[in-house]
Amino acid sequence: MKIIKAVLRKVDIPLRAPFETSFTRMDAKKTVLLELHDADGTVGYGEVSAFEIPFYNEEFRNGAWELLRTQMLPKLMGQEISHPDEMYKIFAGIRRNNMSKSAVNCALWDIYAKQADQPLARALGGTKSRVETGVSIGIQKDPETLVKVVNGYLEQGYRRIKCKIKPGKDYDYLAAVRAAFPEAMLMGDANSAYRRTDFDMLKKLDDLNLIMIEQPLEPGDLIDHADLQRTIKTPVCLDESVTSLDDTRKMIRLGSGRIINIKVARVGGLTVAKQIQQLASENGVECWCGGMIDSGVARAENVAIATLPGYTLPNDIAPSQRYFERDIIDPDIVLDGTFIDVMDVPGMGCKLNMDNLQEFTLETAMIK
Repeated sequence: MKIIKAVLRKVDIPLRAPFETSFTRMDAKKTVLLELHDADGTVGYGEVSAFEIPFYNEEFRNGAWELLRTQMLPKLMGQEISHPDEMYKIFAGIRRNNMSKSAVNCALWDIYAKQADQPLARALGGTKSRVETGVSIGIQKDPETLVKVVNGYLEQGYRRIKCKIKPGKDYDYLAAVRAAFPEAMLMGDANSAYRRTDFDMLKKLDDLNLIMIEQPLEPGDLIDHADLQRTIKTPVCLDESVTSLDDTRKMIRLGSGRIINIKVARVGGLTVAKQIQQLASENGVECWCGGMIDSGVARAENVAIATLPGYTLPNDIAPSQRYFERDIIDPDIVLDGTFIDVMDVPGMGCKLNMDNLQEFTLETAMIK
């Protein structure tokens, strides 16, 4: 591969309904789309999943835009790359900023798979023809409303139900769901909303037979999560605390959790996501693929990585219509029951819907 041109698009995709976590409320997915052009005419796509404000991690959309436009993409132009894994050497002088690196790595994998005339899943080493998806539910106004929302998704056939929680909207909410649905695969996602002083409350969740509690404590923390996991029987799932293969090694050694939510964007791309699931699998740690309320571009690439054998739990890869009236890909990602079928065409498996993309694009930049 020899990259000769890059196009950045700042895009706002309206959400069907607002989405609330412990830190923010969103009415649109505000993202950056990356388009890379190889010298032979092959085009690959990636997405910067960073949000408009840095509530999830230190990255945010405008910062990623400037980093890619002024520093990263100029370094990439004219480089001869035989495999997407080589990208990390090019950006060795840029610390962290994994979501920007992920966009480049995913676009390179898209080109690589197209040039190999393979679906992206197969190029990555995936073995599944379809992947199971669970559902993620934002914080509701009261437990009764949450129960009604959960019931709707269970009736649609979803097995795994993830409920966002935060202090004051946690135990009573999850307890209401558990009482209504004793057999549901239920979990809570805290998005780092708790601290050591909350251990007693978190231990109460053991009563609810949750399949996991996701990222209860501070981002980047491994020590307190290890103490928490020794205190409670509910499996701890790490999200924001695992941003690299090295973090995975330390998590396993310390016993900081029993499950990893691998978000491709958070760890720096498909290459690292693949490495993490392999190490986790070798050490008995279960994995699943998380999302960032992504557009169809990142969503398609998440489907591909979730076909790897180390992904053992239902994933946060919803169909396009779960969040958007109109996505920016064609065809949309759709459900077959509660599964998503893996696209059997070269690359990420879909094209851009240029009409929607142009309507949602706020700004464009070209780098040569």
